[in-house]
Amino acid sequence: MNIYVSNLGDQITEASLHAAFSTHGEVSSAKIILDQFTGYPRGFGFVEMPDEAQATEAISKIDGAVINGRQISAKEAKPKETHKGSYPVRSGYRK
Repeated sequence: MNIYVSNLGDQITEASLHAAFSTHGEVSSAKIILDQFTGYPRGFGFVEMPDEAQATEAISKIDGAVINGRQISAKEAKPKETHKGSYPVRSGYRK
């Protein structure tokens, strides 16, 4: 199960995120998302846990916990949606 973790501080590392979730079961990966221009953390990340029961337990235990002075949020990640664009479609548009 892929878990979305938000409200992460900028001092948290992937190793510490991995350690926080590994106390509740096996963790396949822990990834903190970085800003592509600055390289600084964007405040959220993803944790992959292969066992769904352990992942559900980890979410219930870690959601609302304080890590590095910040109360984090954890929930099951939703699949990424594809966007068609940011502009509305104009009816009657001719070239």
